[in-house]
Amino acid sequence: MYNSPIAIEHSRTLKAVNTVGALIEGCGIPLFELDRRRILAKAAKAAGHSYADDGLTEGLDRLIASIKADARLNAFGKFAFKTLLQRMADVRFKVERAIAERPEILDDPITEPLFIIGMPRSGTTILQALLNQDAAHRSPLCWECLLPHPAPTPESYRSNDRIDTIRTEFDQLFKLVPDFRRKHYMEADSPQECIGVMALNFTSFQFMAQAYLAGYSEWFFEAADQAANFRWHRRFLQFLQSGGVRTSRWLLKSPVHLMRLQALFEVYPDARIIMTHRHPAYVVPSAASLISSTRSLYSNHEAVERSGREQLRLWARYFDRFLEDRQRLDREDQIVDVLFDDFVDDQMAVVRQIYDRFGWRLDAGSAGRMEAFLRQEAKDKHGKHDYSLEMIGVQPAEVETHYGSYLEFLGGLDQAPQRKLA
Repeated sequence: MYNSPIAIEHSRTLKAVNTVGALIEGCGIPLFELDRRRILAKAAKAAGHSYADDGLTEGLDRLIASIKADARLNAFGKFAFKTLLQRMADVRFKVERAIAERPEILDDPITEPLFIIGMPRSGTTILQALLNQDAAHRSPLCWECLLPHPAPTPESYRSNDRIDTIRTEFDQLFKLVPDFRRKHYMEADSPQECIGVMALNFTSFQFMAQAYLAGYSEWFFEAADQAANFRWHRRFLQFLQSGGVRTSRWLLKSPVHLMRLQALFEVYPDARIIMTHRHPAYVVPSAASLISSTRSLYSNHEAVERSGREQLRLWARYFDRFLEDRQRLDREDQIVDVLFDDFVDDQMAVVRQIYDRFGWRLDAGSAGRMEAFLRQEAKDKHGKHDYSLEMIGVQPAEVETHYGSYLEFLGGLDQAPQRKLA
């Protein structure tokens, strides 16, 4: 295991599984080979429905090729990815069967969805969970993205066997990687990022967070059809609401939307955007720390400094594309900017500013639930997340160089942080 300057705890069970797996492979016995045709054939059998989509097929092909070329998975990682990809294919085919049986699902409108985007580790997760306390909002929940079929009904939305299954799986994950919970808020019934939806299209940052996938990452940024990816995203939301669980607007979130703003507005022209901001000198090491924790579960060759340098460059590229798209699209009346420091200082004040900007009403009941949520999910509830540029081998000057455009943009915002780290 790479000697990481960032604490990454693993359970004895995980270490034992990987030791046994390494011994088996050392005897020349391969473990858990991935094959796209076999995965999709099993999915068709499990769903009782055949489905063909060029984007899905290309994404799965690119992903499998990169896993084989780049990821260097351990025994647990090979088993986990094989299981994960099969589940995702099964789920996708079951959703497509439901839509084929009821094509009117696709006539149901998605009106003025709210997207939270911005650099990772800039408060997007907690902001989504907070806004989801409003009865007017509906986020896809973690369990819904993992086991969505059949579409939840008002009677099954809060309690069903699928939620219990995902809760058990999350508990197992937290035991395998004990430090994960202090780095990222996640519960079976908490809001899920859009990466969980788009993973069902095999075109998602989720896989890059789980393993080092250099080839897949480059294809994802440069060549993947992100408009088609959002069309699947919309299709999935229409499926979810077909069970009758409805609110005024969908509440959605992913920092990855930074690099596909044009595609987002192409599919959701009336979308509302909350853009969160934090100095990249904090964003980069925090993101690298979280990703290293996750990747170390699946590979014995995770290198924090490699992941740190990757995150340094990747999010700079994502933001530069966002800046170009935002200027070209000129939809400023649909975008509100939120500074991380302001949100930390007074979350409810920021919430009210967002509502004022978009002309929404925050009722007393929803406000009360938000305040109760903030008390319940206090900062560092599961332990403090320690990270720094030094821990990932990145110099402050490199941040200034890579994020020049972003820092200039921050400087143009009212009360933007002007501090430069030396």
